[in-house]
Amino acid sequence: MAGLLQAMYIGFLGKSSIPFKVIFADGTCYAHGSEPAAFIIRYKTKKAQFNSMLFTGWGLIESYITGSVDIEGDLKALIRAAADNELPLAEAARKTRIPNPLIRIRNLWQELLYGNRKSSRGVKNALAHYNRGSDIFWQYLDPTMTYTCAYWKEGTQSLREAQENKLDHVCRKLRLKPGEHLIDVGGGWGSLLFHAVKHYGAVGTNLSPTSDQNRWLLDKARQEGIAEKIRVQENDFRQVSGTFDKYASLGVYEHAGKRQLEDWIRSMARCLKPGGIGLLHFIAHDRPMETDFFIRKHIFPGGYLPGLTETIDLMAVYGLEILDIENLRRHYALTLDQWAASFDANWSMINSFNPELFDERFRRTWRAYLYFCAEFFRTRNSVLRLYQITFSRGNTTDYPMDRGFLYEA
Repeated sequence: MAGLLQAMYIGFLGKSSIPFKVIFADGTCYAHGSEPAAFIIRYKTKKAQFNSMLFTGWGLIESYITGSVDIEGDLKALIRAAADNELPLAEAARKTRIPNPLIRIRNLWQELLYGNRKSSRGVKNALAHYNRGSDIFWQYLDPTMTYTCAYWKEGTQSLREAQENKLDHVCRKLRLKPGEHLIDVGGGWGSLLFHAVKHYGAVGTNLSPTSDQNRWLLDKARQEGIAEKIRVQENDFRQVSGTFDKYASLGVYEHAGKRQLEDWIRSMARCLKPGGIGLLHFIAHDRPMETDFFIRKHIFPGGYLPGLTETIDLMAVYGLEILDIENLRRHYALTLDQWAASFDANWSMINSFNPELFDERFRRTWRAYLYFCAEFFRTRNSVLRLYQITFSRGNTTDYPMDRGFLYEA
């Protein structure tokens, strides 16, 4: 079995110049390169080896999560080595299906069990990730508690500054004015609403099914003396009530699910007044393609990374004019770097909150999520994107005709 697995690694990582080592369950070893290994993959059981042979990289990650494989050294170097063996970008973008047929079957089964076809399942899926208690997220997010891609404009020195850059960048794109009503769909701990209320004089509504976050947000609003300016609708994205001057959703459209994109865009158009401006910020592929199985199973159940093209098509169907599209892919790699480093630095505190829930399996799962995603967004042949689409309901009449307003002092 070790011989077959070695052949798999030669095909999976062998073209990379990054040195690495694989130690098999029987003690034998495969070393790639003559320099000291950037990472070492250490198998503890034959079952873990079999899992890797069946499911390649996905099987390796799952065995790492369960503890039957250790990965020592630089986790991101493993992703860089894998990327060195992947297709060039243009070819990768044409491959819309996961190459491993067994993973495709598991992905289909995951969708059947956990797809967001019903609002009740959508709520359960949201709670699975976000309703773990705000304290753990404090340990790896910045003080604004912003859980989306930051904006690393020139001269930015810290994650907090980058997140504040992003919040202001969004408000500027929305052309927020005092007294305007902004809805933030999936607003998390409310950082965008707090920024909009304090710096732009807006009135904010957060739509989110996650009760932990909503309680924290309302308590914070009372402490800040702005409780009368912030409201909460504790509902699924399909259950928005009211119409608003401005619309924002940062990093939540990906949770709608593969067959619920139209539900999302319909709801988005319906709750924005005619002529109103909105911003949709989301992780995406350029074209519709299958979403990574590890993320859907272990991190964001029910999720699906939409294609930019299918999103634009749906926006046209519901009368939304696209005003601007910006790609923040490289900004997200830097953001994830910061989260991953903070997670590791503060792991003992996270574990102390609830040692049974935040156990070694959780630690490995979250490390794989943060470190691997950071590098996936950085590689030259990555098909992952992070888009901000600014749009209006109906054709705009007064939105600026150039981008100068975004960068004024």
